[in-house]
Amino acid sequence: MTESLTTQSLLLDRITHRYGSSLAVDDVTLDITGGELVALLGPSGCGKTTLLRIIAGFINQGEGSVIIGGKAIDHLPPHRRTIGIVFQNYALFPHMTVADNVAYGLAARGTDRATQSARVGEMLDLVKLSAMADRYPRQLSGGQQQRIALARALAVRPSILLLDEPFAALDKNLRLDMQIEIKRIQRMAGTTTIIVTHDQEEALSMADRVAVLSHGRLEQFAAATEVYDKPQSYFVNTFVGASNVLTGKLMDVNGMEGTVSLPGGGQWQGQLVGALNRGAMVRICIRPEHLAFSADADALPGKIEIGLPLGATIVHEVRLTGGASLKVAGPRAMGALALPPGSDIAVKPAISGAVRIYPEI
Repeated sequence: MTESLTTQSLLLDRITHRYGSSLAVDDVTLDITGGELVALLGPSGCGKTTLLRIIAGFINQGEGSVIIGGKAIDHLPPHRRTIGIVFQNYALFPHMTVADNVAYGLAARGTDRATQSARVGEMLDLVKLSAMADRYPRQLSGGQQQRIALARALAVRPSILLLDEPFAALDKNLRLDMQIEIKRIQRMAGTTTIIVTHDQEEALSMADRVAVLSHGRLEQFAAATEVYDKPQSYFVNTFVGASNVLTGKLMDVNGMEGTVSLPGGGQWQGQLVGALNRGAMVRICIRPEHLAFSADADALPGKIEIGLPLGATIVHEVRLTGGASLKVAGPRAMGALALPPGSDIAVKPAISGAVRIYPEI
């Protein structure tokens, strides 16, 4: 069955790019299904914006190929790539009405006025701003401007939609509402969408799959839940979500599971990430919500340093007898208070498989 224009697949095939002697993107391959929403996630300088600009055609990559719907588009200039872009600052034309802004791409392609009018009406209905057609950008809120920019990008029926840090200009209260709204619009339009962000919560909440980048390399490309629950590198574990890190000695190996002896006593079992040998010094990572207070013999003793009630959650900072510091997070019942500083406690993993074991650098 032939793919429709709005549900084209995207393949980045071994993309490499340098700025002078600096390697910005290092042999990245991403196979994105038609209709998917994929987040490129990573810190500043990781290569995510360079990849976005390569897809759009603003940069010609040094190596590799960009393939849409099975056809390489590397030879095409930006205006012939059927790609829609929503920039960080939205880039609406201040002297044009909302309707004219949405129609701009259609007019530039020579679309007749009747078709333009019908398509503009369809897009304004989609973003729920039909009543704003005659207003100017300065008369709109930040969230409304964002939706108009999205409507303009979708009006030309792009094969791929690119969102460049689309929520950076919005305040925190509006950001979540707009994330939900854009996800809804993307689902209704069915357009394959790439969002560039450094905000891990944004990526995990919106994306079908997340590509985590570091220093130009692809660290992991998987469903958002898998990236969080089963990080495939130490970088992903510590960059995506909060994570406690302890060092210890790998005492036993059984397939992909290992037992680590920790300073201050106690041995924890976990999942090995990579080839590790018995006797090696390793780092173990465990998320705060995967720890619990326990009286079991394998729990690590320590004292409460501080407790922070954060709405529905309580986070305790624990200083272990061995000297390391851990954060322990759990649900807070109504009226519950944090444990007082100085309280003697012991902690251990709350669920099997929560510990990840990585080589020590």
